[in-house]
Amino acid sequence: MESSAYGTWPSPVDAALAAAHGGRPDHVDFVGDEVWWTEPRPTEGGRRTLVRRHPDGTEESVLPAPWNVRSRVMEYGGHPWAAAVTGGQLLVVFVNFADGRLYRYEPGGQPRPLTPVSGVGGGLRWVQPQLLQDRGEVWCVLEEFTGEGPTDLRRLLAAVPLDGSAAEDRGAVRELTDDRRRFVTGARLSPDGRRAAWIAWDHPRMPWDGTDLLVADIHDDGTFGSPRTVAGGPEESVPQAEWAPDGSLLYASDRTGWWNLYRDGTPLCPREEEFAGPLWTLGQRWFAPLADGRIAVVHGQGAAVLGVLDPATGEIADTAGPWTEFAATLAAHGDRVVSVAAGPRTGLEAVELDARTGRARVIGSAHRDVVDPAYYPAPQIRTFAGPGGREIHAHLYPPHHPERTGPDGQLPPYVVWVHGGPTSRVPLVLDLGIAYFTSRGIGVVEVNYGGSTGHGRAYRNRLRAQWGVVDVEDCAAVALALADEGTADRARLAIRGGSAGGWTTAASLTTTDVYACGTIIYPVLDLDGWVDGGTHDFESQYLESLIGPVAEVPDRYAQRSPAAHADRITAPFLLLQGLDDVICPPAQSERFLDLVSGRGVPHAHIAFAGEGHGFRRADTMIRALEAELSLYAQVFGLNPPGVPKLELSE
Repeated sequence: MESSAYGTWPSPVDAALAAAHGGRPDHVDFVGDEVWWTEPRPTEGGRRTLVRRHPDGTEESVLPAPWNVRSRVMEYGGHPWAAAVTGGQLLVVFVNFADGRLYRYEPGGQPRPLTPVSGVGGGLRWVQPQLLQDRGEVWCVLEEFTGEGPTDLRRLLAAVPLDGSAAEDRGAVRELTDDRRRFVTGARLSPDGRRAAWIAWDHPRMPWDGTDLLVADIHDDGTFGSPRTVAGGPEESVPQAEWAPDGSLLYASDRTGWWNLYRDGTPLCPREEEFAGPLWTLGQRWFAPLADGRIAVVHGQGAAVLGVLDPATGEIADTAGPWTEFAATLAAHGDRVVSVAAGPRTGLEAVELDARTGRARVIGSAHRDVVDPAYYPAPQIRTFAGPGGREIHAHLYPPHHPERTGPDGQLPPYVVWVHGGPTSRVPLVLDLGIAYFTSRGIGVVEVNYGGSTGHGRAYRNRLRAQWGVVDVEDCAAVALALADEGTADRARLAIRGGSAGGWTTAASLTTTDVYACGTIIYPVLDLDGWVDGGTHDFESQYLESLIGPVAEVPDRYAQRSPAAHADRITAPFLLLQGLDDVICPPAQSERFLDLVSGRGVPHAHIAFAGEGHGFRRADTMIRALEAELSLYAQVFGLNPPGVPKLELSE
């Protein structure tokens, strides 16, 4: 084992490998006996393709480039496709990201549009398509802009004709519900087709604050009766509902402080665990009923694993294997259950569970070791004490290399990674973006600060009216604890994050002296801008809970905004921004930079054309990673080989 300075170790994990590893399969489902899913293509302009797994195990990309199977409803999208086999004929419907239209596709032909283009605002958008071939329709969620502003829109359940008659005629789209509710999920149909269940909520609530579970009768002509509320409320979040084969209604609710499962209002498996999560995209699934009455569940406290729940006994048989995290995408067909999973040594891959035998196997997007696994991080699950003794959950990734160690008496630099959301969490899975740093001798710690999900509603609610306080305090507490215990070099601590994590990063740099530098990625910087229509509709009133009602505490918005305290920043920073970002628009970053420029603070700004909220293109991700490493190298006095130098200005 050779001793050399932390941050200078040679590594085969370059930025191109890390970029290629980014993204994950998603939106799994069965089409007949086949499993299909969507998958990222970073080298094809960042598009998502639809993948079909044939019975012989071969995989096929159903649609060639440039088709991009992705929705923009609520900007974060959701399940964008459906398919069925009838009489030996395959029919696929999907949302194309470029124009937002719903398309019909049959193998051997070309995709044909089913919905029109609207020139008003963001146009017409669709998500959660559901094929009803007996009615000749696709039922889905419609998001329709009525003006040019980001909140000038309506959402409702709609039926699109399969014959293409609505391709140029908005009037041919049948509206199944009215637009009195601001947000709706796609309808789930009962086994007899006579009832529909869906979830709705309104501003200023977010779906993890409170939602309503609605049920309506479906008349013979395909119209809906008056909906009735069967669960939920202002302080009860119901993020998913499904009909069981016997016609009972299953749903997840956090009425006890944890997202648990219920059948027609009766708890099935009361535990201090989560059986669901925050509904960021429409169509997320944490559970799926099986034909024999059991239920496939993604559950846990912190980490989420796949198991099969027997409602009769309340017992859960968890899946064995290398996977420690399962995603909120799940489908069942007979005894077969499919999801997406990963572990500390494996990337996200499609996994199928035989619920009869309990055996699980990888069936698609299989993880491949592109480098020697000896260079993978060796994570540790840690719990730290924060202000007042509150618990803070984190994942620690020490520097790790098979042939290098740091010099005696020297402590490594560490970077605090702050997840987005903020109502979200970071899973403990293999991330070559982390390996890019740890294999060079730079430690990483991911902080699931107060407000994160996976630990119950009380932990989640710590951030109510405290965004910019609790998150900043928790990250600082973890960083300083690592320094105090002799794990990290106190003088070489950094922080980085994107979106809400970019907010916490910027707020940390403007209100604390904990960090020597930071990387701010497509951030929230100016809360007044958000209140005045500076973001999209879904999160336009998120701050009512994160900061407080603007009518009651207007001064708090300025007090918390990093842009209001740009004059306090003294640490070097890198700001990365997508120019097509409508969630955290580039104007915020530009105003922040104007306030900092000329004040003697070394910084760099890289804006990426064609990128939105979350970088998807390989060349973007490569440049961003290399620039971030160069920032740390310059501030920490490192000399990592083969890294282009980032030019810092003042």
